[in-house]
Amino acid sequence: MPEEKPQAEEERKPRGLRSLLQTVREVTYGMAAHDMTRYALRTRASMEHLFILITMGDLLGVPILPPYYSLRLLPYVVPQISTWKRRMLREKDISDAMF
Repeated sequence: MPEEKPQAEEERKPRGLRSLLQTVREVTYGMAAHDMTRYALRTRASMEHLFILITMGDLLGVPILPPYYSLRLLPYVVPQISTWKRRMLREKDISDAMF
């Protein structure tokens, strides 16, 4: 007779208790860390877009770095160029700064 593999601790708990614990975790995360996480992600996105502006500003007519350095960084920036151009050329509104 084959041996039964030990079940994970989560699988042994009743379904209601598992969902209650998951709900408590999500509420605790929402109260304690959700705003910090959103702020960190927004700051990271702003820094990435600023980095791309500094290195690839020639695409928009803003030459900041010599082309030699821009070309050296090009392989790292290529996946983000399309979204960066869309964000830079998008019309801005006063309500964008509020959110």
